[in-house]
Amino acid sequence: MPERMSRRQLLGIGGALGVVAAGGLSGAAALSRRPSMTGAVLRSAVPLPPAYQVPLPVPRVLSGADRYDIVQREVTAEILPGVTTRLWTYGGSFPGPTIESRRGQPITVAHRNELPVPSVVHLHGGRTPPASDGYPTDLVVPAGWNDMGHGMHDPRAVTSTVTRTYTYPLDQRPTLLWYHDHRMDFTAPAVWRGLAGMQVVRDDAEEALGLPSGAYELPLMIADRAFAADGSLDYPSIDPTLMMQPGVKEPYIAGVLGDVVLVNGAPWPVREVDTVRYRLRILNASNARHYDLEAVLDDGRRLDLVQIGADQGLLHTPVTHRNLPIAPAERYDVILDFGRVPVGSMVRIVNRLGSGRTRDVLAFHVVRKSADPSRIPDVLSDDLPEWKRSDAVRVRDFSFRAGQMGDGHGWLIGGRPFAPDRTDVTTRLGDVEIWRLVADVHHPVHLHLAGFRILSRDGGDPLPHDAGLKDTVSLRPGESAELITRFDGYRGRYLFHCHNAEHEDMGMMANLEIT
Repeated sequence: MPERMSRRQLLGIGGALGVVAAGGLSGAAALSRRPSMTGAVLRSAVPLPPAYQVPLPVPRVLSGADRYDIVQREVTAEILPGVTTRLWTYGGSFPGPTIESRRGQPITVAHRNELPVPSVVHLHGGRTPPASDGYPTDLVVPAGWNDMGHGMHDPRAVTSTVTRTYTYPLDQRPTLLWYHDHRMDFTAPAVWRGLAGMQVVRDDAEEALGLPSGAYELPLMIADRAFAADGSLDYPSIDPTLMMQPGVKEPYIAGVLGDVVLVNGAPWPVREVDTVRYRLRILNASNARHYDLEAVLDDGRRLDLVQIGADQGLLHTPVTHRNLPIAPAERYDVILDFGRVPVGSMVRIVNRLGSGRTRDVLAFHVVRKSADPSRIPDVLSDDLPEWKRSDAVRVRDFSFRAGQMGDGHGWLIGGRPFAPDRTDVTTRLGDVEIWRLVADVHHPVHLHLAGFRILSRDGGDPLPHDAGLKDTVSLRPGESAELITRFDGYRGRYLFHCHNAEHEDMGMMANLEIT
């Protein structure tokens, strides 16, 4: 697409990407000297609060209906104590409201766009018909919007004025999903400004397991941000209006990292807990930052993190970790047991990949003894797909690497930048395929519609946290991975892309057509 390439050239994105494009994996190593930190750090220009003083908020819940109306609007809120910040929100809050839903009970969500720019909503992890999947050019434009024409020529795009109704059949395993903006070229700054929320799918079988529930189940959206001197969210957009020219300033083209870690929109929060098990539904909603989480007691001892679920629902059996790496867009369902922690103790969730303030995440203050009615069954689920290598009708290879785009550099899949009018992969409904992926630097790769199992990494076994059904795989620098999946559910146009949001905006996305 000449128009798109011309627009990309304006980004002038050389520098670090040029190192990678010219030097291959050795260049990638130069860009990834610090494990799991792809990008540059923005430093906040306002005083930051001490850790573990702000109470952990829990997003409000929408439940019990088959239709919800959400207004996308700008608000002023206090994220850092005593500092006001402008946010783009779903329903006036960051995160947006958590939608509680039931397996097999369809819902519709009508989004009204009162923001100054177009938007698109993608339900990440949802088994969703293509018309409601949030394709990046299916814009919801605000009232009075004049098409600024930023080169996204897509004859299949469906534009809605002010309001669009998304339909979610929810014919899928119970799990934690999340919804976020997916507008082409501007996903990263829109999510950074606050357009993200969670959705939980439940069913009777899961609820019968006896897992921690109610007050003992906590959704945790982790997202790093940085703040400008006026309290606004700092982000290095080339065009701060997000109307015309996409992209970020050159030091941040590998990804934007903040120096403030927010959990459910609060900086380094604390939660009072009982001496019981808690179910933590953890989402990494950061643009580019990776975390490696561990639970540490006052005396330095670590508590087990018992993983019971992955992106696409419960595991077959629990997996116990001492630390848990989580890439952008990944979700982990984890049990943390405070049963043997003395009252008065503090349990800190820390990021082993962080330094300084980004090592802290959140804390739990154990304040009271309580009887624990929950349990962790030996077998959690028997409905995981059992695809075998022999079931695959084809094997595909994809590279995720920096490369040349016009006169500059971008992030490419198979050597090509995203173009909405080009079909990159065509498959048939019901086909089982094996995909082999290889990366230069860190790339969390997300596949729309279809969950997958990770078969191998670098020709060896998957990692312990690869268990279960996934929709995002974290590729490490120079690493290859094999996935197996079945394309079922719906025919139509879908996507796969890197979920480092800056990489996605700068070309690392491709079209998948299911026929």
